[in-house]
Amino acid sequence: MATVDNFIAQFASFVWGLPLLILLIGGGFYLLIRSRFLPFRYLVHSLQVLRGKYDNPDDPGEISHFQALSTALAATVGMGNIAGVAVAIAIGGPGAIFWMWISAIIGMATKFFTCSLAVMYRGRDSAGEIQGGPMYVIMVGLGEKWKSLAVFFSIAGLVGALPVFNVNQLTQAVNFIILAPNGVETGFGTNLIIGLILVTITSVVIFGGLSRISKTVSKLVPSMVALYFVSVLIILFVNIDQVPYYFSLIFTDAFAANNFTGDSFLGGVLGGLIILGIRRGAFSNEAGIGTAPMAHGAAKTNEPIREGLVAMLGPAIDTLVVCTLTALAILVTGVWQSTDVNGVSLTASAFDASIPIFGNYLLMLCIAIFSISSLFSYSYYGTKCLSFLVGADKKHYYNYFYVISILVGATTSLSMMINLIDGFFALMAIPTMISTLILAPRVLKEATAYFARMKASRKVNS
Repeated sequence: MATVDNFIAQFASFVWGLPLLILLIGGGFYLLIRSRFLPFRYLVHSLQVLRGKYDNPDDPGEISHFQALSTALAATVGMGNIAGVAVAIAIGGPGAIFWMWISAIIGMATKFFTCSLAVMYRGRDSAGEIQGGPMYVIMVGLGEKWKSLAVFFSIAGLVGALPVFNVNQLTQAVNFIILAPNGVETGFGTNLIIGLILVTITSVVIFGGLSRISKTVSKLVPSMVALYFVSVLIILFVNIDQVPYYFSLIFTDAFAANNFTGDSFLGGVLGGLIILGIRRGAFSNEAGIGTAPMAHGAAKTNEPIREGLVAMLGPAIDTLVVCTLTALAILVTGVWQSTDVNGVSLTASAFDASIPIFGNYLLMLCIAIFSISSLFSYSYYGTKCLSFLVGADKKHYYNYFYVISILVGATTSLSMMINLIDGFFALMAIPTMISTLILAPRVLKEATAYFARMKASRKVNS
């Protein structure tokens, strides 16, 4: 297992090299500048769309704007925000959070383009159902000659959509917060039991299809964000005197990189810190990876720009708000310097330090909701990838592979799981970003036409 773990770590480091950094962040920055910061200029309009102001039940698609964002957020607002941030701080110190922020700001533009394209270039699967996602964007938007790129994305997505990291960290949380403190000996046996329980819960929902998934997560996501938000605010209030110092330290440490303990890159530790922040940011908000467009591509709308504007809210909620709260909770309590635990256990230590007795259980409840809702959304992504590759009539077979992977995630190491998903996320980003950059001018043309129609409509109504 140590050999396999080392191989997967080397694979993840290799694919997250300079070329991918340029493609993902450089490409996203280009989209941000090329659009003249359009996502930020129409933030109010995006909230109006999200609230259902422009919903039309006769539009093509399967789910509402709100359900599409909830489905995407159920995958992104998950363990990446709790355990992923803890991993980033444990390796790179407070400065890693700054680079996660940069990833999110650029990611908002990337999400706008990728998810607008997911509606602009929807295709049909072998059953004739309308589908969205990078593979259909490539086939419909770029043409049959680009099919190999679409196939590449779908194959990478079969592994990238596996829930192994979320399951791994949920298992660790149950062991660390519930079992060990109550004298229960933890090990392979307890991990396997936790995995079997998760398999049962997940199976009930995912075999019901997108409709059941979207309805479930649209109820879970708002409540889990609110509960986590309140819990962290309590921690920050208890340690209010430390908040200004550590908030400023995130900025100063981003360029000092004194605490970075990972592999050097780009000639030094600063480059390694940037890569760490970008990797954890991409894992957290998935901008440019290609998963969210599969959810947003199913939205009931005939206006691609509307869905792009709704989708861009994802990185803002996910990374700029939730990840920042997690980071500050870990930093102000000092646990990042006083303990050797990593991942979700580090966040648990922060909760326990500021909210004795109840803190860990509050976090456990948040983690359970975060993780289980993520399990529902990722299965949808995987079935879409398999449907594209071998036909819609066989897509349900992915769910069997998916639930087996839950047992793998529960019984293996954190490093192996996070590197595995990191590596395949990187592979998924290549076709997603290439197709997005090529088709970006068409999105801008459609955006100009859309806002002209909206302006004309307001004049008529007034």
